[in-house]
Amino acid sequence: MSLEMILFATISLSLISIFVGAFLVFSKKKQVIHFLLPFSAGAIMATALLDLAVESSLQLGISYASQILILGFIFFFIAEMFLMWRHCHDEECDVHQFAYLNLFGDAIHNFIDGIIIASAFLTNPNLGFITTLAIITHEIPQEIADMGVIIYAGIKAKRALFYNFLAQLTSVIGGLVGYFFSLAYGIAPYILAFAAGGFLYLSASDLIPQIKDKEINKTTILNVFLFLLGFLVIYFI
Repeated sequence: MSLEMILFATISLSLISIFVGAFLVFSKKKQVIHFLLPFSAGAIMATALLDLAVESSLQLGISYASQILILGFIFFFIAEMFLMWRHCHDEECDVHQFAYLNLFGDAIHNFIDGIIIASAFLTNPNLGFITTLAIITHEIPQEIADMGVIIYAGIKAKRALFYNFLAQLTSVIGGLVGYFFSLAYGIAPYILAFAAGGFLYLSASDLIPQIKDKEINKTTILNVFLFLLGFLVIYFI
């Protein structure tokens, strides 16, 4: 039953991220990103602290799980710095070259998401559902950004959508790999602790800085509300 749930979750993740992201890009309603980012930041952080970290601690012990969590945090930091998973901060970056690098990085990112989802479902179906929900809240704005990069690089919209869909499907492969490796070697709790560190980095370093304003205004209040809403949704689930 776990395999069916993992396949359903990863395929749903791929379809939801692609179709919603494509719709928003083509309809030019990119302002929705500003509402999704704070909600995603709260949901990702809550999943890391309240679910993944807690579950891994129960199985590995707090000390050991904390060490793996820190390793996950450091790994995601290094990966983003050197593999440029999400953004090109260099003004001289070649747009065409970066479009394909971005697709490659996104494929790796989605593959790891699939492994995390598989490990979560094998640990507890409820945890698998929560983890999938948290990843979806982040993937939608991420796919919008990815589509924007690819189209800006000069790749036609339909081809860009196809390439992005292929990159997203690696989450299904990651789900299968995570399922069989977790069953064979019992690595699920280690992956959960590692993912908790990655989720913490993603929320605190990648998402929250994008929603911070220099001055307190209506947008600031809305961002705080949406962040807390994302956190509370995961808490009550």
